[in-house]
Amino acid sequence: MTTIALACQEQLLPGTNLIQKYALATALGYQGIELRGRGDLAFARRLPELRRARAAGVVMPTVCVEMDHFIGDFDPDRSADAIRNLRSQLSVVAELGGVGVMTPAAWGMFSRRLPPFEPPRPPAGDRQVLLDALGILGEHARAEGVTLFLEPLNRYEDHMVNRLDEAVALCAALGLPSVQVVADTFHMNIEEDDVHLALRTAAPYLGHVQVSDSNRYQPGAGHLDWPALVRTLLELDYRGWLSLECRLRGDPVRALQDAATVLRHALPRRRAAA
Repeated sequence: MTTIALACQEQLLPGTNLIQKYALATALGYQGIELRGRGDLAFARRLPELRRARAAGVVMPTVCVEMDHFIGDFDPDRSADAIRNLRSQLSVVAELGGVGVMTPAAWGMFSRRLPPFEPPRPPAGDRQVLLDALGILGEHARAEGVTLFLEPLNRYEDHMVNRLDEAVALCAALGLPSVQVVADTFHMNIEEDDVHLALRTAAPYLGHVQVSDSNRYQPGAGHLDWPALVRTLLELDYRGWLSLECRLRGDPVRALQDAATVLRHALPRRRAAA
């Protein structure tokens, strides 16, 4: 029976190194660790550590970028630097045998919900900047055999790509299978009229799913219907990961265990071999 693997972001896991963190993660019910990719090429400088972890059996499928500027930056130099960092991260995750790297268009740069309400660049300019960057990164991802995932963020954190259909439109315009979409349940809870319809519509481009509850805490701490959400993903034959990206309420280990329990109970159990 088809099921979906669970990952947990590295900063949520207690432990002094990735090997210790992975031992805890697997004991709690996760199958992988999602890494965080900082700027200034810091992620590439972690290669010795990451190689040791991989040699010890740590599964590291994906990287979530963690920088203060992104591909959609209004400053061309900052946008170019984000591209440079993401190219490096794609190459590193390829060496690790991973799946890919995710990025938003931007985070914290501008919101139409806050003064001055009108960004300095028109929508057509936003679109072209994103298509140019995604094209460069998509070609590099294809050469490396991995995927770049574009993540929509809610309206208070970004003004360019807020919903899955907006990310899908960019992917469709590019026509590169190496550029796909991330669905983040927290942002979807704010932006999508119908979460399940949005997932179904985005299905051909859906490559990764990040999970947190409606309040940004661990699954089970808010009001999202996890069995219904997971059922939709299974109906779509989603083959990617469910990766925990959230804040933790309460004791971290207990919170991670509770989140894994909520997600596992929403997933079908594997049938034993006859």
